[in-house]
Amino acid sequence: MTQDLQPAARVVPFAEALRVWTRIAALSFGGPAGQIAVMHRILVEEKRWLGEQRFLHALNYCMLLPGPEAQQLAIYIGWLMHRTLGGLMAGLLFILPGFVAIMALSILYMLLGDTGPVAALFFGLKAAVLVVVVQAVIRLGGRILRRGALLAIAGAAFVGIFVLGLPFPLIILVAGLIGFAGGQAGLPAFTPKDLHGAPDGGVADIDTVLGADSPAHTRPNLAWALRVAGTILVLWLGPVLALGLSLGWDNVFTQIALFFSKMAVVTFGGAYAVLAYVAQEAVQTFGWLAPGEMLDGLGMAETTPGPLIMVTQFVGFMGAARGASGLEPLWAGVLGGVLTTWVTFAPCFLWIFLGAPFVEALRGARALNAALQAITAAVVGVILNLAIWFGMHVLFDEVRRVSLAGLTLDLPVLSSVDIPSLLLTVTAAVAAFGFKLGVIPLMLGCALVGLALHGAGVLA
Repeated sequence: MTQDLQPAARVVPFAEALRVWTRIAALSFGGPAGQIAVMHRILVEEKRWLGEQRFLHALNYCMLLPGPEAQQLAIYIGWLMHRTLGGLMAGLLFILPGFVAIMALSILYMLLGDTGPVAALFFGLKAAVLVVVVQAVIRLGGRILRRGALLAIAGAAFVGIFVLGLPFPLIILVAGLIGFAGGQAGLPAFTPKDLHGAPDGGVADIDTVLGADSPAHTRPNLAWALRVAGTILVLWLGPVLALGLSLGWDNVFTQIALFFSKMAVVTFGGAYAVLAYVAQEAVQTFGWLAPGEMLDGLGMAETTPGPLIMVTQFVGFMGAARGASGLEPLWAGVLGGVLTTWVTFAPCFLWIFLGAPFVEALRGARALNAALQAITAAVVGVILNLAIWFGMHVLFDEVRRVSLAGLTLDLPVLSSVDIPSLLLTVTAAVAAFGFKLGVIPLMLGCALVGLALHGAGVLA
């Protein structure tokens, strides 16, 4: 998949790039905001491989795509520096530490998850995860919902998914169409803003390794684009088709491959928005997980390096371990986790390699950027739904489906409130909002409290 063009003018040896991307992968904690900040600090400020404007340009494009924007940004910059091989290296290294960590934790969870100490550890993590999700709602909502139209879109998205049970892809599609139409019409409410908080000023493109001009290999090349797209499509969808034809379309492995392949093309808005969709389907539709187990998986993803969407590996692991026949549950889980990771991240390389050469045209597309802004507003409502869904299952032992005004809603049984969980969640919220405690210390602190409560006999 190498282009037959002159290589980009650069002075960075591939071996050095390998070391730098390995370092970035090891430091990729803290969700997309933290991961993008790490890349900016190392690649722009420290190494000066590229400047502020080029970094912002790449990030703008990645924000338009489904999937984890931080990993796609790594692929984009790796491609800029070292062509196709550089993009593959950067993208694969970015997810490798998280893949190994989540796989190990998934195996531990399956083997020991019901034992007292492990259950207590995840009890603490659930409280921290709930607070982190609430933080995401407040942080994103404060940045996005500064206009009435966007606030209305967020509210409608919340009602659509929480009250009406509309599917996540439909909500995102409708929001995008509204934003696109508003942008085309030039409505002030849909004038795009800078949504990702990328830094302004600083290192100039001309003073960096790449310089101000685009490398020769980044020019659109239809023959190369078709070769790359064809290769990645076969690698991505070939296993899905093979599973369906050989095992049947109702087999758990086929269902995992189909579901997460579909998720990979509708996951606009970041990991938290996607998790609402995944939780809804994995828990309620497929029955792969219990609600509390989804929180356990998110706790794993929050405390390990790599994209938060890596939590899908845990979902695939548990779904296959419980639903596969003819295989030992442990090996079925491992295969399910590998399959999930493959179909989740393979499309990210397709979006970058196929679309990045045309990114200049996308950069000035006002209506397209307006669609992204409307989608991001809808995502706030979707994440609010996720926070409430998590909260009901963390703070209450029993949740019932009730009919209210002709609608069917899941509501907690107030008498089933879990007092230790409530107290720990309130404590975690004070630490996060009052004392500005970071995500990793918050997770570790709550996990230790869970273990201490187990040791004191408060938890079984």
